[in-house]
Amino acid sequence: MTPLLVLVGPPASGKTTVGTAVARALGAAFRDTDEDIVLQSGSSIADIFVTEGEDHFRGLEVKSVERAMSEHDGVLALGGGAVTKEATRELLVGYGRSGGTVVWLDVDVASAAKRAGFSRDRPLLAVNPRAMLRTMLEQRAPLYAEVATVKVSTGGQAFEDVVADVLAALPGRTVAP
Repeated sequence: MTPLLVLVGPPASGKTTVGTAVARALGAAFRDTDEDIVLQSGSSIADIFVTEGEDHFRGLEVKSVERAMSEHDGVLALGGGAVTKEATRELLVGYGRSGGTVVWLDVDVASAAKRAGFSRDRPLLAVNPRAMLRTMLEQRAPLYAEVATVKVSTGGQAFEDVVADVLAALPGRTVAP
């Protein structure tokens, strides 16, 4: 079993919102690995970062992605930093090479900042959020590019257009006129 498609991208790129709509359009289930971690650990991601540290969280994330990639046959969204781990990138690259679709939802700093609202639930954006977001986008862009089979820009785009672009990325599908 493998996902219909996997969504990657930075925080506030729309992975959950777009992924839910794409899953609905496909009549498929939606799964978010961040939510899996919260359910399995009984703690929020922010709390895990504070009490256990980012390295611990990333270890949980690798396991969560591995499990979801083997168990889930719908639309799968990964946490924004999942691509920072080589094991996750290797899994995604292999999935893409075997015909899977990995969509990088790309977003500009201004759009991401507006969407994020600098929520306390985004631990890496807690201090100087615009600068952190800009740095994060710059550092992670090559990692998203490495694993993606398709790139869809979400900043400044109508939600419906983004969903249509993601659906069009699936083999055998085209965007309706």
